[in-house]
Amino acid sequence: MTWVIDTCVVLDVFENDPQFGLASAKLLEKLLPEGLTVSSVTMVELSAAFDGDISEQKRFLEQAGISHSEAWTAADTDAAHRAWNTYVKTRRTDKVPKRPVADILIGGFAVNRLGLVTRNPDDFRRWFPKLLIREP
Repeated sequence: MTWVIDTCVVLDVFENDPQFGLASAKLLEKLLPEGLTVSSVTMVELSAAFDGDISEQKRFLEQAGISHSEAWTAADTDAAHRAWNTYVKTRRTDKVPKRPVADILIGGFAVNRLGLVTRNPDDFRRWFPKLLIREP
């Protein structure tokens, strides 16, 4: 099993974010022995940061010890499917912030792994209440 790294945390490290870069890097270093990975959704979201150069993006992730090739499973689809249904039903009856489907997909992937490393825990907790979340 591995920890799923949310896009924002990868960007913190890649861009050496003055506010979050060091804390994100330290947490990833601490979790490295347990395994780190990104979802295919994060791979797509990172494209612009690497000017569309997927080879450079993969090289960066590999140097950071972050896997980028863990397969999406049927269980991931099931988890994301349930969460999106809950979100849509809630959105129809409540005033909840608009949620991009990308976060639901990342959460669906993370729920079947050790957990999620993110700076945006509230984007995931309501839709994945059993998801273990670590914050930098």
